[in-house]
Amino acid sequence: MERFETESLALLPGQRVQARVLSHHPWGVIVEIIGYENAGLSASIDMIQQFSRTTSSHDELLALFPPVGAQIDAVIEQIHRWHPPVSVRLSIRPADLESLAWRCDFCGEPITLSPGGGALVLDSRSNDGPGSHTVISHRHCLAERIRPEITGERARAMKIGKMR
Repeated sequence: MERFETESLALLPGQRVQARVLSHHPWGVIVEIIGYENAGLSASIDMIQQFSRTTSSHDELLALFPPVGAQIDAVIEQIHRWHPPVSVRLSIRPADLESLAWRCDFCGEPITLSPGGGALVLDSRSNDGPGSHTVISHRHCLAERIRPEITGERARAMKIGKMR
């Protein structure tokens, strides 16, 4: 038995993906992420959370549901790996597809998760067993929490993922 599910580690919040709509539900849709059909993960789009404030009626909201079988563009909003199956929440809001913003788990200020946005995605794991938790951080928020005398790690936190 593998201690950690590893296939979903290639997926990050802010990453654009293609998804296929599998079914409709009162709250939204169940989808499969193209390329991860056999990864054993659960993926969904909460249409009420994303669009209920911008629609004037239930019928208008239902009209926004992509049809079953449709292949759509989406962006990963959240990934939960606490226990199997891995759960992925996607967004199809046009603004999120352009640039997904979230809140830093350290300072609470907005941060852009889309490529080029400067967010760090940290996956924390325990030595005691399976599961992990994703933490979203500004570079400086992580660097500030590393002891000052560990200058190399502080510097790496500021540069990870940046082009040279």
